[in-house]
Amino acid sequence: MIRLKNEEQIAGIRKSCHLLADLFNEIIPKIKPGLSTKEIDSWCVNFARKFGASPAWPQEGFPGCACVSINSQVIHGVPSKKRIVHDGDIVSLDIGLNLNGYISDSTHTVLVGAVQPAHQKLCRVTRESLAAGIGACTAGNRIKDISNAVYDVAFRQNGYGVVYEYCGHGVGLEVHEDPSVCNCPGSGPNPRIQAGMVLAIEPMINEGTGDVEIEEGSEWTVVTADGSWSCHEEHTVAVFRDHTEILTDLDYNGCSCLK
Repeated sequence: MIRLKNEEQIAGIRKSCHLLADLFNEIIPKIKPGLSTKEIDSWCVNFARKFGASPAWPQEGFPGCACVSINSQVIHGVPSKKRIVHDGDIVSLDIGLNLNGYISDSTHTVLVGAVQPAHQKLCRVTRESLAAGIGACTAGNRIKDISNAVYDVAFRQNGYGVVYEYCGHGVGLEVHEDPSVCNCPGSGPNPRIQAGMVLAIEPMINEGTGDVEIEEGSEWTVVTADGSWSCHEEHTVAVFRDHTEILTDLDYNGCSCLK
């Protein structure tokens, strides 16, 4: 069931999303070679607690505040003292916060040091596919308009693999809500986009195949099936009758954590 949010609920979700944007603005400049993914996660946990929030993922069983996925890891990278960030890596940070019962969800991939041009392009195209998906997310369109927009930029224009086993979703009152927001067009439900929807749009784009698998020895971490590198970008957006607002925009006007 799709849960349309009222004005009060969207205000609460917006506040959570702005706090998450503040977290990203603080943590992204700190991602350097030599860090462990556990250190990154600890920063996120401490930030959330400092401002009265809690990590969203543990309520679904994930052991951390941040999914920290590096290179061929697509999503759900489990924080570890043994996994170290190196020069040239691309590091996807998928973070969700629960602030007073309102859930925010966003992902940014950080380019660390001297990243190869091919991987820089992968990240740029992934950001462009996210922007295209958000551009198609307007009241009156359908969910698959988002899917087609993402797929057009990533695959039709650039030939990248688009992950189809995992997708975006409704969000705000729960971590995962209806509807599913796939990044590939195909069969299945195609509801009309309505005012009051809050959606997490999140392209997961691979250099090679769109096929993925669970990393050996892990219960959570998803990797590319062919070992190619992957990039993940995500925003939470709210749909209104006449516009769509990017709630997790890093450049929003203000700094909620200082208020």
